[in-house]
Amino acid sequence: MYWVSTGGESEQGVRSICCVPCLCTDTKLRDDCVLRRKQNGGPLRRIPLSRRSHIIGFQPLTTGIAQHESALERDFVTLTSFLDPSASITSQPITISYRSGTRTRRYTPDFLVRLITGRSELVEVKYGADLCASWERLKPSFAAAALRAREEGWAFRVVTEQDIRGPALENAKRLLPLRGAAWDTQMGARALAVARSLTAPTFGTVLAALPGSRALALSTIWRLIARGALRVELSAPITLHTPVAAI
Repeated sequence: MYWVSTGGESEQGVRSICCVPCLCTDTKLRDDCVLRRKQNGGPLRRIPLSRRSHIIGFQPLTTGIAQHESALERDFVTLTSFLDPSASITSQPITISYRSGTRTRRYTPDFLVRLITGRSELVEVKYGADLCASWERLKPSFAAAALRAREEGWAFRVVTEQDIRGPALENAKRLLPLRGAAWDTQMGARALAVARSLTAPTFGTVLAALPGSRALALSTIWRLIARGALRVELSAPITLHTPVAAI
């Protein structure tokens, strides 16, 4: 995750946060970027749009509808709404005008996220390779966004697939549809009681202790996790060995 400090009021302020020539966090990708920079004697060419998955669509959220313009933006919305169901996500919330040299330019960040904690974040979503290739061009825009965010009392950050895609996103894709799904409340109450009675409950030990249909017990545990009644570590794959805690 590339944080651009809300205290950074200039291009130099952004440079001080992201001070390496290539911001790709994947080692192989970063090495490839650096190698091609040396071979080309300068910045990488911008990756054509056809090299990326551009998917325009909408996601209904409990707080409204969020528009996305790429598969990565879609995944960001999915992950954010999963981790904070009360989050408000506004697409292309503002357009910022700023001076770059003698020219006036405009920049529109991808999202404004208002979290349940009261924190607000202005967010740019970029593929790592695109960020690496276009850093010099994007840097003034990010500096302007950091300044605007500070004026509004927000944070500004840039995220890539390294931050969005992983076990947490896979868990979100599996669990989000289950949040509103019908479930057996009696089996749910039993599962929570079992989890509270065990010293170190796991998904598997709770499942094994439930009477009746294994399929019903399994679906009930998944729904309890989806609803947050059973807590698990969402940044790792959920297996039978995953510790659970009843709230």
